[in-house]
Amino acid sequence: MSIQKKHNTVYDCSIIEFESIESRQGSLSIIENNVAIPFAVKRAFYIYDIPAGKDRGAHAHKTCHQLLIAACGSFEIEMDDGKSKRTVALNRPYYGLHIPPGIWAAEKGFSGGSICLVLTSQKYDEHDYIRNYEKFQLHLKSQFSPDC
Repeated sequence: MSIQKKHNTVYDCSIIEFESIESRQGSLSIIENNVAIPFAVKRAFYIYDIPAGKDRGAHAHKTCHQLLIAACGSFEIEMDDGKSKRTVALNRPYYGLHIPPGIWAAEKGFSGGSICLVLTSQKYDEHDYIRNYEKFQLHLKSQFSPDC
């Protein structure tokens, strides 16, 4: 029997509040690698011009960590670890949601004019994505079931 790896759950997904500096000229939020977030950022991208009420995402990563930030507007992230589900709303630019590998996540209910900033622990690798929910469930079983 092989040793079972730790399976991330939706409760391992955490809201991170960034250090912020406020003044009459506006606010500044600070995000530093391995300080404010638990990984070094290798890639950043943002999603915008999403029609109000529309959905995005609906995939999991095998090894990549993600941090999602509502840079503008609001949306919800529905997370699923194969056993439990959890929904988190993001609506402030000084909060981010850390999603570790092995979590199915979908961004839903975007408000008009929303911008979703995503920071990741890896450069783009299509092989790291699981875009089909049934394949996600098979991946979980193959990664975290003891060999007989």
